[in-house]
Amino acid sequence: MHDIVIRNGTIIDGTGAPSYVGDIAISGDQIAQVGGEIGPGKREIDANGKLVTPGFVDVHTHYDGQATWDPMLTPSSWHGVTTILFGNCGVGFAPCRPQDHEALIDLMEGVEDIPGIVLSEGLKWDWESFPEYLDALEKQERVIDIGAQMPHHPLRVYVMGERAINFEDATADDIAEMRKLTEEALQAGAFGFTTSRTESHRTTKGERVPGRYAAADELIGIGEAFKSVDHGAYGMLNDFEDEEAEFQWIETIGKETGRPLWFLLTDRYSDPERWRRLMKGAHKARDGGANVTAQIAGRAVGIILGFSTSLTPFSGRPTFAALDGVPQAERLQKLKDPGVRAQILSEENSDELLSRLPPLQRAIANRWDRMYILNDPPEYEPKPEAAVQEAAKIAGKSPQEFVYDFMAEGDGGGMVLFPVTNFVTGDLEPVHEMMQDEATIVGLGDGGAHCGQICDASMPTFMLTHWTRDRTRGGKFPIEWAVRRLTSETADFFGFKDRGRLAKGLKADVNIIDYDALQIRRPEVIFDLPAGGRRLVQKAEGYEMTIVSGVPVFENGKHTGALPGKLVRAG
Repeated sequence: MHDIVIRNGTIIDGTGAPSYVGDIAISGDQIAQVGGEIGPGKREIDANGKLVTPGFVDVHTHYDGQATWDPMLTPSSWHGVTTILFGNCGVGFAPCRPQDHEALIDLMEGVEDIPGIVLSEGLKWDWESFPEYLDALEKQERVIDIGAQMPHHPLRVYVMGERAINFEDATADDIAEMRKLTEEALQAGAFGFTTSRTESHRTTKGERVPGRYAAADELIGIGEAFKSVDHGAYGMLNDFEDEEAEFQWIETIGKETGRPLWFLLTDRYSDPERWRRLMKGAHKARDGGANVTAQIAGRAVGIILGFSTSLTPFSGRPTFAALDGVPQAERLQKLKDPGVRAQILSEENSDELLSRLPPLQRAIANRWDRMYILNDPPEYEPKPEAAVQEAAKIAGKSPQEFVYDFMAEGDGGGMVLFPVTNFVTGDLEPVHEMMQDEATIVGLGDGGAHCGQICDASMPTFMLTHWTRDRTRGGKFPIEWAVRRLTSETADFFGFKDRGRLAKGLKADVNIIDYDALQIRRPEVIFDLPAGGRRLVQKAEGYEMTIVSGVPVFENGKHTGALPGKLVRAG
């Protein structure tokens, strides 16, 4: 007798093969049988009319800190994700000496918008080396599985100290030490190494990240650590300021190590053809013998603006700025006051205040034509007439009045979306094109990061709802295609060898989904982080059951109390 038998479900096995109706048996933590005649189970689940898929493998998150204190790892675990990978973008918390704790907290807060007070309160720092960090992660009970990568910025500071922060070139000895520590991390179970070479990543003080200008010989030298192992991927966020030179060192690492490399790719308003050039670069590198892949987002990456989030269109106005630090409930009460409203709307943005804000905040202040109302459920490929500028005309208000009143309404939870990337053409056609390219993988959900301004951890649910069922502004994809992109493709690329498919002998990570009812809800702000920290979360409906290692962890959206999740060590 099996432990669980799922009967009459529409099986989508994660390989891209056509779906079919059948049964699945689970014994212990493994899949015992898929299809055919299956005997009785201790628990029998009727999945008639429901999809049965592998658990999703989300390879771009930033739960580096949260994973040390939070067993639930929400919102990712609410969206059918059963395995997450963090240590992305070159940021993380190991290796780290005690004197550098605050520096790494500041770096994570600046780059990923995770409040410093939350990290200071939540991190136990019962590690110094990366292997010790993995050991610390292994002690924590959790609902889903996790994996980690070695981040470049902490590594560089650990080896070079102040010289890393001052952007000095690494010496031959520095490079040798970074290579050695990366090799130790890979041998201890790291799934790869990541770095960041972009102007958009800054500390809270506006300083560039330690690895921003790392020379090619440093990057190649660290990459040589992969020669000692048969697993792991080398990843980055790269501005590609000199596209030919960047691809040259990337291709060198790929050829010398045989390991896969990936870079994050979105379109940009400032250079709409850039992503096509970079895809050509990836294919050229592949033709040259390097396994180079672009990691893409399934939708526009957008800033969420609201009176409860980090950013608003009014942050540069003196009366609004004067309310910074006021408790949320009191702040909202003041914002609803007609006199305060009138004063804020009468003011212009202050140059002095704007100068204190991040460049992105300054850029969005009055772009009413690129702001879109986030309804419930939210629309992530809004039509032009859904822009605030157009909605305000219909309401008979100015754009600023319309946005202000929408944000202040009710409990003050009204939000608007400002697409920053992947919406250059006013739709998701570039994303549609990217996703058809064999040299891409789907990721960039950023679960755990951007607590007050972005919430894209719902990306797996969006892949199923929008791209296979709901899209009206262009082509869609088969459901089998979307499930493959979320399961076997991501698992195979990073070396999660025991999951990503519904097949006998593999790990029993399974979703049972009511496809017709599957829906993303509007983002909301909650205050459940250490020290009462704020974060944006986004729930979903339609996941009837999520099973991890043969144990149901969510049933009809409710946690069962089970915590079977483990640290996964690569190799």
